[in-house]
Amino acid sequence: MPVYNDALSEYIQELFAPEDEVLRQIREGSQARGLPAITVRPEEGRLLQILAAASPGGTAVEVGTLGGYSGTWICRGLPAGSRLITIEKEPRHAAVARDHFALAGFAERVDLRVGDAHRLLAGLEPEGPFGFIFIDAEKTGYPAYLEWALDHLAQGGFFAAHNAFRHGAVSDPADHEADTLAIRRFNTALAAARGVIGTIFPAGDGMAIAVRP
Repeated sequence: MPVYNDALSEYIQELFAPEDEVLRQIREGSQARGLPAITVRPEEGRLLQILAAASPGGTAVEVGTLGGYSGTWICRGLPAGSRLITIEKEPRHAAVARDHFALAGFAERVDLRVGDAHRLLAGLEPEGPFGFIFIDAEKTGYPAYLEWALDHLAQGGFFAAHNAFRHGAVSDPADHEADTLAIRRFNTALAAARGVIGTIFPAGDGMAIAVRP
């Protein structure tokens, strides 16, 4: 049985998720300006685009903007008239992302908010429910982010979260790091959540996904 690896990742990218010049500039520009190389892979970005396209539209939420790479994939999938609220804790990262959203032509569709996501999400409640929610922030916060997402996901909406495998650590019983324990709690809670259908898509570092049918 084939195991997902870099060769298969490249195969998917070449067929379904080739980077155009804008995406390449965003990815390379983020690293050149000192941001960590922790963004989603192109095939994961394509999955986000698909989920956003299948969503009911309206307002989408992203927690963890980084350099705007995943947000650009999401915006490319969102139905016409939709917008993205994306939250970034680090002002320096947010400045890079603003430049990249402008480069991608989405400056008018993206509302980038800077600060602690747990505090900012509480203030978003009047703007919901949300047709698409994507989480890619500090891992210890994932259980709380999931709870918020389940409370504010629209009917027919999609949820996604990056790093559900925690680089394979979730299946290692000897790993008790705080991030790993948090991701395990998150995965268990998503699997047990009522009102949504969820799973982990085993590409990249694992993309947890769910839909509210």
